[in-house]
Amino acid sequence: MPNDNLTFYTNPMSRGRIVRWMLEELGVPYQTILLDYGTSMKAPEYLAINPMGKIPAIQHGQTVVTETAAICAYLADAFPQMGMAPALDDRLRGTYYRYLFFAAGPLEAAVSNKALGFIVPPEREAMIGYGTYEAVLDVLEDAVEQGEYLLGENFTAADVYLGSQLGFGLQFGTIERRPGIEHYWSRISARPAAIQARQIDDDLISNSPQKK
Repeated sequence: MPNDNLTFYTNPMSRGRIVRWMLEELGVPYQTILLDYGTSMKAPEYLAINPMGKIPAIQHGQTVVTETAAICAYLADAFPQMGMAPALDDRLRGTYYRYLFFAAGPLEAAVSNKALGFIVPPEREAMIGYGTYEAVLDVLEDAVEQGEYLLGENFTAADVYLGSQLGFGLQFGTIERRPGIEHYWSRISARPAAIQARQIDDDLISNSPQKK
């Protein structure tokens, strides 16, 4: 794929932090456009990029991608030389997809419902995509204890996305503190690209007009 211009639409206090980490892992050049909630995020110019008026989003050449998991998956495939996704014929590709979309589906829903105080009635658990919050954490704990990363020794976009969800959950108290989960987050959050991404976004927050 040609190395077209890459534009990243974000706000440092958003899930855009996940995409920032992904971009720093890739080490490719990109332009950042900062958007404010309720103003530039809802402006016609940005609604042409994402009609939902939400961030993050990217534009790579003529291709627009929204939704954080989709952005991470797209970037991994757009820059295959960086090794952030298994090859299409690699047997680990299935496991990679599994955890990317487990994080985007069951994990996101279970954690969001917990944060809102919503408990699925036992007789309705079969109707909900994740079953129970406890079942989701059991699956996650087992996954992150199998090796250094979700795919063993290979760090991928799945670690960036799922790991970030765990990091946010531990920070805000919506993820139960289990040793395996905490150790996994401690490992991956110490990666140089993760530290660099956090520093960029934290500096943007510190230098925002609201902080002055």
